[in-house]
Amino acid sequence: MKIGFIGTGNMGTALATAVAKSGMDAKLYFADFFAQKAQALAETLGGVCGDNLTLVKECDMVFLGVKPQVLPALLEEISSAVKERKGSLTLVTMAAGIPISTIEKGIGEKTPVIRIMPNTPVMVGEGVIVYCTENVASETEQLFVHALAKGGLVEKIDEGKIDAASALHGCGPAFAYLFVEALADGAVACGLPRDAALRFAAKTVKGAAEMVLETGKHPGALKDAVTSPGGTTIEGVRVLEEQGFRGAAMDAVIAAYEKTLSLGK
Repeated sequence: MKIGFIGTGNMGTALATAVAKSGMDAKLYFADFFAQKAQALAETLGGVCGDNLTLVKECDMVFLGVKPQVLPALLEEISSAVKERKGSLTLVTMAAGIPISTIEKGIGEKTPVIRIMPNTPVMVGEGVIVYCTENVASETEQLFVHALAKGGLVEKIDEGKIDAASALHGCGPAFAYLFVEALADGAVACGLPRDAALRFAAKTVKGAAEMVLETGKHPGALKDAVTSPGGTTIEGVRVLEEQGFRGAAMDAVIAAYEKTLSLGK
């Protein structure tokens, strides 16, 4: 199988790395506006470089790793090459807010499309990749899931829910980083060295997340298990509630969702 990546930024690199680790018998192709970036990734993962049209002509699956505002021009550039192909080509798009119907309109005909929204922890194999499909054969979908499995959780959802999911898992890492940094800052204010504070804060958040996933318990129940009557934790929880912590977190996701919708207009 030949898999191409148009765009070798952070996310394109993370996805290509997952594919390279999948154990699939796949040949990787790379293209980027900055050719040296594509060449560097090809040397790191093993693969070949080419231009956008070469990837569309040669590959069985092509990831379109460009920003939403760049995608229309890319689709116009590759549309003729897509139509001229004899074999099937599956396009994988990750442009926020851009539905599959827009991809089909840009190409000018029905073509197999997988729309994905990954997040940056894919880089360390702990990401979330949600996806939906249109005109994609079951065998191709299975190969796609296998190709990205080393990146983390790969889960199919309805396209109508993908923007909401993106606002959560796509933007969520940034919110989590702020929380980790804030926890560490608080510990530094109490006298803990910065490096230890960051290490402990990150591990604490990671461990708490694993508790939710592994136990299946509601986060509220896990929180209650930590908050002893008259203890230190409940005092911290009280302050977070007074400062509107949960409301702010909810509003952050909603704001990200509304911005995602605006990108598709």
